[in-house]
Amino acid sequence: MSCNEIKVAKTAGFCFGVKRAVDGAYSALKEGRKIATLGDIIHNRQVTDDLASRGVVSYERPEDIPDDCTIVIRAHGVGKDVYERIGDRPYIDLTCPFVEKIHKIAEKYHKEGYQIVIIGDKNHPEVRGINGWCEGSAVIIDSETTEIHEDFSNKSLCIVAQTTIKKNNFVQIVQILKKTCKSSIEFDTICSATKDRQEETAALAVSSDCMIVIGGRNSSNTKKLFEISKRLCPETWHVETADEVPRKQYNKIGITAGASTPARIIQEVVKAMSENLKNEESFAELFESSEQKTLNNGDIVDGIVVEVRKNEVIVDLGGFKYNGQLAADQITDDPSLEPSDVVKEGDTIRVYVVGVNDAEGKVVLSRKKLVAIESWNKIKAAYEQGETMVGKVIRAVKGGVILSADGAQVFVPARQASDRYVSDLQSLVGETLKVKLIELDERRKRVVGSARVLLEAERKAKEEEFWASAEVGKHYTGTVKSLTSFGAFVDIGGIDGLVHISELSWNKIKHPSEVCAVGDVMDVYIKDINPETKKISLGFKKLEDNPWVIAENKIHVGDVIKVKIVRMMPFGAFAEIIPSVDGLIHISQIADRRIGKPEDVLSIGQEVDVKVTDVNWEDKKISLSIRALIEPKKEEEAAPVVEDEDVQPESTLVYSTDPEVEVVAGIDVDEEAPEAE
Repeated sequence: MSCNEIKVAKTAGFCFGVKRAVDGAYSALKEGRKIATLGDIIHNRQVTDDLASRGVVSYERPEDIPDDCTIVIRAHGVGKDVYERIGDRPYIDLTCPFVEKIHKIAEKYHKEGYQIVIIGDKNHPEVRGINGWCEGSAVIIDSETTEIHEDFSNKSLCIVAQTTIKKNNFVQIVQILKKTCKSSIEFDTICSATKDRQEETAALAVSSDCMIVIGGRNSSNTKKLFEISKRLCPETWHVETADEVPRKQYNKIGITAGASTPARIIQEVVKAMSENLKNEESFAELFESSEQKTLNNGDIVDGIVVEVRKNEVIVDLGGFKYNGQLAADQITDDPSLEPSDVVKEGDTIRVYVVGVNDAEGKVVLSRKKLVAIESWNKIKAAYEQGETMVGKVIRAVKGGVILSADGAQVFVPARQASDRYVSDLQSLVGETLKVKLIELDERRKRVVGSARVLLEAERKAKEEEFWASAEVGKHYTGTVKSLTSFGAFVDIGGIDGLVHISELSWNKIKHPSEVCAVGDVMDVYIKDINPETKKISLGFKKLEDNPWVIAENKIHVGDVIKVKIVRMMPFGAFAEIIPSVDGLIHISQIADRRIGKPEDVLSIGQEVDVKVTDVNWEDKKISLSIRALIEPKKEEEAAPVVEDEDVQPESTLVYSTDPEVEVVAGIDVDEEAPEAE
């Protein structure tokens, strides 16, 4: 095979997690420990064969591993139950930190009642391990074309991604899921190294006549690199070793490798392809690429951290004659962090070359500058493609707020920070905003975002959806948005409806705040709707809570009950039977004698026994009587004992039920009565 140009991707080969796992296994062997792995430590046959030649056996279950072996947990990680099955046995946990982070997310949100959704390959060991941290209850989706059988309409979803899946797949599936569930929270857990590797592969494939993708046949991330490259460069070959390199001629050849591919294998492939090159460039020259031989201001390079000091980090720049110096204040914006908190010896770090001084043998580097450049490129791409960005408000300034998104700062004017007026911009600090970029100044590196346009578009979509299905009597679960003196406005899905104060409680209240507060969730229903004016009246009171309904089930004519006097009127006294239900004791039924006014006998707050004499549930009227309880007693006490039927008492005491007539000792007081002396 002959060619004119070979270019090797800078991101080819071991990622951080794989390198950590492989190094950990070999370190254990150097220490003289007898180890066995739970599954292949990585998806690369050459590595696993080499470990096997050193006596390292791979097992699928911890119970099968001999007692004299230290158990090694591979980079893909395992489920929580596997740790429990290992028990007190010695083990080395080489789970990739990125995967371990997903385990924590799955466990946390599963305990909080979320349905965990994993976007990835259900048969991949990493995905099986993640599922083990939510008791095997996860729903696993591997493609945007996968039919979703689960009913998520009443569920809150926590969505995570296998670290090696393609970004586009994740985004598309998340969009589909968000339309089918009650609510969702998404974590883009795709490994950053995976994203960089896929992006670089795509760029390299576009400019190459032939692409060689090196990696194991079972490696998920290698397969995805092959798919990406094949789509952009038809002449793409997936090889495991140099023996599989095609014997054809190309002008430009690009080489990339999966995260589980050792540098030795990449070197062998490059050597095989460069046999016919005139100068037979060495692997090191090809692998590091010609641009690395000379450093210039503004170059972006990968280096390896060789020393971490208190105020700076020393970086090996891959063959350049000087090491780079990365000052502490050029690593991160967080002044509370030491260099050792951010990087460690052996880490691979991408940096920006600020200056090269051959006279002093010095190369000044910056990580912050690179982050700023990368962030600006992301911002620019998002603006050009009309994409949205999510960030946190870090401070309020004159006329708006500053949003930190993907390492860049976005200015959001006050009127664009919300779809409602915000009087105190400081209240937005710390809040997360989703914005669309509406202005970009390339020269000044200034970008303006708007949350308002997204919120208004979202509200419009919700309004259209709402009015298409709204009808009187339909129930909703809503959130109280604001309170006024006359009622509460409740959001029932992007649309606000009014619950009038009279609809908030069966009891009389002075202000809606006695019943609800902003942010409360309420079950409401549509009482009245006007599509033309877009006004919605909502009901909240339930029939079963109506005190008159309760009273109707408890109170009957003839019942004797205890009541409390609450109001006095010239014609009688009103008494509370149960809260919000009063009955009337007519003035004629207060005493067994004629009285001038109710206050002559009763007082506000007094509790008395009464008899229910009449009810009218339709008109909400209940008649009560104290007199009905007094008369039977008095008649019983006053009844004369007559021994001789012919003997009559000198006078007869007569009671009248007519409130206008009082008869005492046989004298009608409405007739002429003798004047008192």
